Amino acid sequence: MEHASTDPVAARPRRVLITGSAGQLGHALAEAFASDELTGVDLAEWNVAEPAPSWLEAPDLVLHAAAWTDVDGAEADPDGAERANVQGTHNVALLGTPLVYYSSDYVFSGTKRTPYLESDTTGPLSVYGRTKLGGEEAAGEKAWIVRSSWLFGATGHNFLRTMLRLGAERDEVAVVDDQRGCPTYVGHLAEATRQIVELPFGVYHGAADGDCSWKEFTEAIFAEAGLSCRVRAITTAELARPAPRPAHSVLRSEKPETPRLPHWREGLRACLEEIERLGQ
Repeated sequence: MEHASTDPVAARPRRVLITGSAGQLGHALAEAFASDELTGVDLAEWNVAEPAPSWLEAPDLVLHAAAWTDVDGAEADPDGAERANVQGTHNVALLGTPLVYYSSDYVFSGTKRTPYLESDTTGPLSVYGRTKLGGEEAAGEKAWIVRSSWLFGATGHNFLRTMLRLGAERDEVAVVDDQRGCPTYVGHLAEATRQIVELPFGVYHGAADGDCSWKEFTEAIFAEAGLSCRVRAITTAELARPAPRPAHSVLRSEKPETPRLPHWREGLRACLEEIERLGQ
């Protein structure tokens, strides 16, 4: 006669810690992992640049969404970006439990004109890119490194929400047309994460299907939102931002087991529906 398992780990729900829980990715992860026992921490509860608070019990899984995301700001404060993205990830890894580290397409130089794969050589151009790459190393061996691209969601600060605001206020916006990437809806990335944590540790590229320029993305945002604002193409040089950006940072996975995310246009429509539902 077989007996039911008395393993206490199997008998209880998986305990999942989400760092950066107040951010757009943190919100999406909380929805995707809602069936687990969740603990969310943001800057007020745990600044990951510092050691973990004594009250925090080691979870079964960490979804490490806390990060320095201000690409241009990192050029002015490289030490701050280093503390958040590298030391912060090291501190999370010290919990000793498997973790998902969210990295970036900006770990690549952008000189390749075909999609970047997991095995491609990295070569970040900016402080931000270098600290995200440093975070990959700090995550350790018990980690899933998930590189994504041009994240947007219904909450927080992101390109889509900025363009919706500007498109409603202005007759014309000027947007860069010589950078290509994969705008990725955080809801789709969060769902893909559920599948990735069932795979072996390693590097995975999790970005939306399809690719576009920032100008093309903006035109699609306005079309889907019913905004009549014109979009004027400019170059990266004309924009003159402090941090250099990769001109071509399209990500694809060479691993057949990696979940394939929906097309970025599907993510755009899903995000706009969520914004309407939330009344944002």
